[in-house]
Amino acid sequence: MKGDYQDLVDEISALVGAPATLENRDFRLVAFGAHDGDGESGELTVDPVRTRSILTRQSTAAVRAWFEAFGIARATGPVRIPAAPDAGVLRGRICLPVRYRGIVQGYVWLLDPEPGSGAGPGPAALASAMEVAERIGVLLAQEARAGADLSREFRAALTAGRGWERDMAESALRTALGPDGDGLHAVVCLTPWAGEAPGSVPGAAAVCVAPCPGSPGAGPGQGLALLVRLRSADVLTPAETVAARLLPRDAAPVTARPPAPPVAATATVPAPAGGKVTAGIAEPGRGPAGLADAWQQAWAAARAATARPGLGPVARWSAIGPYRMLAALATAPLDDPATRTLLDPSHRELARTAEMFLDCAGQAGRAAAALGIHRQTLYYRLGRVEQLTGLDLDEGEDRLLLHMALKTARLV
Repeated sequence: MKGDYQDLVDEISALVGAPATLENRDFRLVAFGAHDGDGESGELTVDPVRTRSILTRQSTAAVRAWFEAFGIARATGPVRIPAAPDAGVLRGRICLPVRYRGIVQGYVWLLDPEPGSGAGPGPAALASAMEVAERIGVLLAQEARAGADLSREFRAALTAGRGWERDMAESALRTALGPDGDGLHAVVCLTPWAGEAPGSVPGAAAVCVAPCPGSPGAGPGQGLALLVRLRSADVLTPAETVAARLLPRDAAPVTARPPAPPVAATATVPAPAGGKVTAGIAEPGRGPAGLADAWQQAWAAARAATARPGLGPVARWSAIGPYRMLAALATAPLDDPATRTLLDPSHRELARTAEMFLDCAGQAGRAAAALGIHRQTLYYRLGRVEQLTGLDLDEGEDRLLLHMALKTARLV
């Protein structure tokens, strides 16, 4: 299929008389045409953005945001984008959106000649190039659907019990993934997830809806699972990009000529309703072995992003600290006899006070200031907490139990 992309890109290059570059929806390079010297001395006139795209096979977030701000994800025809030297875009671009059934699948990029030069492709050449772009859209959509078609094998690898059942599920997924079956990847979880999995998710090798650990597998107890291929275990950007595109987000305003590159890209794939959705990314791994454990990590990271918004909305397992251990306790509603009464909704303010006091390492002044209450009020509330729980907040183990219970309750 890669050869097909290259042939089609070369066809566009011949139609418009200029080298073309094809990137998928995540701005990852798919194919590019040869660049001949076209300056006065025969030197290449590609700018740093195109050079980086070819060498690293991806664009920076700032460059991507600059281009997306011109509405290319919604455009149905060629879009001219001016140069932006501050963003490294020294040459203007003509963007040909690649769509399939109305959904953008990628972009073909042409370097735009200097305004007023009279050079560059005319309307007829661009119209012919757009017809080729439609054929590219079919191929990209087929490739994306291939990931969705692996949903049964992927789900089985995430949820199969230990032993021969899991071994068989992992083997089936490895076979279904083909040559990349033992490649580097990361598991991503978005939860809660209502309804079915999207028909296609650009950038994901496999997609399914699966029950979260400890859940019977319905409603809020399920999450969207994605298998995202990585080039390096140290760079989780592809997984973060896929997750961010699926999270609900207000679209950024689009103007005809933005004055400066925006700081964030516009989400283009809506997530279904069903509460606040957060995302988690597991530790990278190779091949299907261990996907069930990775699914638990991704779920824990997503739930930690809900419990502690500062971690998210896309949280990495490696960055959630104590929630890595607490997640193992949160597979069912907490029913500790000491903390059961305090965790009742009727005592929400007392629980909040106790949690802040413990978060502040038992420093009453800091806790009172953070809560916006007088220190004597804090002491009164802590006394009520001790009455309700029977715990002594001067004792380290009692503090540990209460702190764990309060944090774990956020994950359930």
